[in-house]
Amino acid sequence: MKFGILVNEGPFTHQASDSAYQFTKAAIEKGHEIVRVFFYHDGVNNSNKLADPPSDDRNVVKLWSDLAAEHGVELIVCVAAAMRRGINDDLLAAGFKISGLGQLVEAGIIGDRLVTFGD
Repeated sequence: MKFGILVNEGPFTHQASDSAYQFTKAAIEKGHEIVRVFFYHDGVNNSNKLADPPSDDRNVVKLWSDLAAEHGVELIVCVAAAMRRGINDDLLAAGFKISGLGQLVEAGIIGDRLVTFGD
């Protein structure tokens, strides 16, 4: 099965990012295809390379970057939502790219399911 993933919440204020990451990782391990992970609204904060959680806390930004590097998962950050939050290309963590809502629409068309995490 092909999944598109939509993440609408930030990495440290809501469970949605962790749940999306765990779902995506599990889907890959079960042999499913991830068409794309699209970060929208506060979800764009998952892409900020300046995130520096304490050493005893999980680093969701790094987890996403590692997943992209390991499995070639496309991580797309909504340009409008990113600009509203002061995130630009210079602040993107490894593996993330800024693009428009067309990428979200395409993930919904290409994928068998579009799974949304967060409001």
